Amino acid sequence: MSYDEGYIKYDIEWTPGPAAFAAAARALDTWRRPLFEAGLIGVYEDLDIGYGNISMRCGKPGQFLISGTQTGRLATTNESHYSLVTQVDIDANAVSCVGPVKASSEAMTHAAIYALDDAIGAIVHVHSQQLWKRYLDELPTTDAAIAYGTPEMAREFSRLFAQTDFRRTGVAVMAGHDDGLISFGPAIEDAARRMLALARSAEPVPARNETSGKP
Repeated sequence: MSYDEGYIKYDIEWTPGPAAFAAAARALDTWRRPLFEAGLIGVYEDLDIGYGNISMRCGKPGQFLISGTQTGRLATTNESHYSLVTQVDIDANAVSCVGPVKASSEAMTHAAIYALDDAIGAIVHVHSQQLWKRYLDELPTTDAAIAYGTPEMAREFSRLFAQTDFRRTGVAVMAGHDDGLISFGPAIEDAARRMLALARSAEPVPARNETSGKP
């Protein structure tokens, strides 16, 4: 895993402000909790770096509420842990946000995926070495030469949307972002359920008890 994991790579214009969209933050936290419990959002203890983020459309067209940078370590969140992304310029590698915290390092990637289809209402980004290795190049997969949090990664999802099953399945693997996977859906429950279902599908099948004939 790269040691720049979790750090903001784009130019950020952050306007500190009060928490907004409390109801949306509660909805995000409701689905963030099972992702955290499954280890899909969390913290790399050896590096003291949080991972994973979650967002949903809020506010004006093109805006969205996203978990703040380095909030992966939190078991639960509230509105003070989210930032409203108000504007993104992929070509300029720039993100503008407002709220109690700076937007996640993956905000540009989220923005690029929202721009693919107005029907996309929420996005989940997680880390799992098991899932990453299991589904690399099996599910739609980004180019391994492209790093996270960059304009190139943002544009790469346009390619996946046009040329692979990403539009239909709503799940992709980020080859150039160690352990990274992303999912989307019309609502946060859909995006989260897709990722949780993927995690369950990769769980090992319990050994059968040959004596009793029971699993």
